[in-house]
Amino acid sequence: MSQGEALFKAKCNTCHAVDKNSTGPLLKGVKAKWNDAGEGTLIYEWVKNSKALISGGKSKMALAIKDFSQTDMPPQQATPEEVDQILDYVNSYTPPPPPSENTSAGSPGAPVELLPDYHGNLTIFYALITLTIILLVAIILMSNSILTFVKSDLFKTKLKEKDEKDNSGGLGKLLLVIVALGTLFIPNDVLALSTADPAQGLPWLKVENADIYVMICINIVLLLVVVYLRNLFNNFYYMVYKHKEKAIKPKQSKVAKVLVDSVPIEDEASILMDHEYDGIRELDNNLPPWWVWGFYLTILFAIGYLLYFHVFNGASQETEYKNEMAKAQTEIDAYLKKAAMNVDETNVTLQTDPQALETGKSIFQANCTTCHKDGSGDIGPNLTDNFWLYGNDIKNVFGTIKNGTSNGMPEHASKLNPIQLQDVASYVLSLKYIPGKAPQGTEYPKK
Repeated sequence: MSQGEALFKAKCNTCHAVDKNSTGPLLKGVKAKWNDAGEGTLIYEWVKNSKALISGGKSKMALAIKDFSQTDMPPQQATPEEVDQILDYVNSYTPPPPPSENTSAGSPGAPVELLPDYHGNLTIFYALITLTIILLVAIILMSNSILTFVKSDLFKTKLKEKDEKDNSGGLGKLLLVIVALGTLFIPNDVLALSTADPAQGLPWLKVENADIYVMICINIVLLLVVVYLRNLFNNFYYMVYKHKEKAIKPKQSKVAKVLVDSVPIEDEASILMDHEYDGIRELDNNLPPWWVWGFYLTILFAIGYLLYFHVFNGASQETEYKNEMAKAQTEIDAYLKKAAMNVDETNVTLQTDPQALETGKSIFQANCTTCHKDGSGDIGPNLTDNFWLYGNDIKNVFGTIKNGTSNGMPEHASKLNPIQLQDVASYVLSLKYIPGKAPQGTEYPKK
């Protein structure tokens, strides 16, 4: 804050606005007007004692502006240098830009932004990239093996025989599969990676959580391609080399095969174990597939859990809970603050809380003592007696302070927020009687 701005707020802000007429006139360009009138030195006398300059009759500028307001300008203790600093500040004042609709990250009420763990994400990204390369190499090797196999004379002969036999267009299907596999290697800009400044405590590459999910999906697709190529190679291989003949067994339902993989009753003799106890023998059935895959999933989950929480220091449930609670509290505080600022003449309430009254006292001393002194009145009326010009209800006092009056009371809506207006109005109504200026207005019973 400049010296001129500080002086303006301390000495002039009560009656003068920096960018418009108020109780007092706009001060911008006023020094040039006094200089043009040949009274450049008299402006300092006007600030020190306007009444004396008017009564002396030697200043045309003083006589021209004496009727601007019904309220006389109170004497100010200011040196010529201080007056020049105040006027220079007013002349150079530019209004601040309108507030942005977007709440800044550091302002009250802004949502808590939970940044990803870029260091941990980069480590996971390296691991996924390595796995992607391994899978791509495996796909390339298996594709080359398949192409080499299908180009062999033996395979072409078998394929031709198969086509002549079942007329299924096997070669066409094979070419279609090869073309489809080739599309897997078409480059595609999937990730939105960006570099970062290490000086900000970030790794050289910013890997978002979404990038990790994309890489995981890519690796899953590539793994499925590897499995598909393996099965494709086996199918081509067994087109040339027949499976070994196996004994025909009764068919088992697909549901039973998936769930239990048990041997049919008529074939249980083939899996009887050698040991016997009291005439009871044991079957050597396989473990149920659903149990085996469930066991494998628990292993994969344990590995993922270990890496996420103990290697890459992932956020625990407690940390996530605290972050969510902090975000919710910020939203609550912002809502309460917004709701509190919706105070006007229709819903203002008289404050009795000591802290609110102390705040109102500070505001009164900074903005009202020039005209009302300690409340006993001077230029303005006595605020401690039972006589009021505009009513003694909290809504009347709030509206008077907020909007000002035609009798010289300046508006304060541009200087104070609604909560501050409510606090200072409550403080005024809490003042005890102090002898001072003669009563003005209508007498109201003391509340």
